[in-house]
Amino acid sequence: MSEKYIAYVGSYTHESSKGIHLFDMDVEKGRITERKEFPIDNPSFITLSHSQKYLYSICDQGVASYICGDDGELTLLNVVSINGMRGCHITLTKNDKFLIVSGYHDGKLTVLSVEDDGRVGHITDEVFHKGTGSIADRNFRPHVSWSVFTPDEELLCACDLGIDQIKLYKFNHETGKIKLYDIIRSQLESAPRQMIFSNDGKFAYVLCELKNYINVYSYDKNNGKNRFELVQNIFTVRKGHKNNSAAASLIFTNSGNNLLCSNAGDNTVTIYSVNKENGTLNSISSLPISGDYPKYINIFPDDRHIMSMNNDGNSITIFTVHFERGLIVMNGPELKISKPNNMVIKKISE
Repeated sequence: MSEKYIAYVGSYTHESSKGIHLFDMDVEKGRITERKEFPIDNPSFITLSHSQKYLYSICDQGVASYICGDDGELTLLNVVSINGMRGCHITLTKNDKFLIVSGYHDGKLTVLSVEDDGRVGHITDEVFHKGTGSIADRNFRPHVSWSVFTPDEELLCACDLGIDQIKLYKFNHETGKIKLYDIIRSQLESAPRQMIFSNDGKFAYVLCELKNYINVYSYDKNNGKNRFELVQNIFTVRKGHKNNSAAASLIFTNSGNNLLCSNAGDNTVTIYSVNKENGTLNSISSLPISGDYPKYINIFPDDRHIMSMNNDGNSITIFTVHFERGLIVMNGPELKISKPNNMVIKKISE
């Protein structure tokens, strides 16, 4: 590929990491090389604006905004409080006018405005989830782990793995206010952790952390409160998997033909083929990822290599993937990095 890409990796900074790591990508060889680190406290989740001009990061102080230079360099714009405990996930409206922070620790959704220059603005709304979970030793209270807009952006879907629910909020794109519309109730003790939509917007995929499976829903905005319909439930791990396994990360290939899921504890990646007609998944293989606790996975722009951010193993491992055979082959030595947590990829100017 003639295009040039870089990768930003968010991390926890309570050991040797100092902030956001910048990597240069060699797409043809399937390797990344660290160039620089931008200091900030615990950038555990980072995301790019839809314009690709700005990067937003969770941090101890709230949420930070950066401008992305043509060469990938980051320049801090501002840091804004979210009026609560440190968040764990960020999503943006398609027009980059509002930013939503999910709060694992306090069960809170925080909506903030975004200024024209990319800076994070003021809080427009904040909602605390309420309720009691099903597992007393961990999920006894709300934990908002992820939020995502429906493809039409009518609803904000907030995954709460503490109370086994996905709360659906009507989103006002003028004011940034949210109002509860409906609830998808997941299976008891399933812990819905992450939700993503297919490229065509017809299907939603919910990763359930504690039950180690994916719930597949069809989505039709014209069906009102019946717009989500469960069409499949499929496991993320093999028979005989480790008892402490927890589904961790879900991502589509760029083509949308395959879905990948990482499994912590079991330390595997499961590869699925996707039926684009009905949204269902077919499990092809589940193979070791050569790292401890694959918290997040990503894929190279050419769909030929996958990367696993191994949070407990303090490493990133890279594999050449052969989807037609369900095979992954380790591509070079592991990269040492302290507490990697997630990654975003950006095309840059030559």
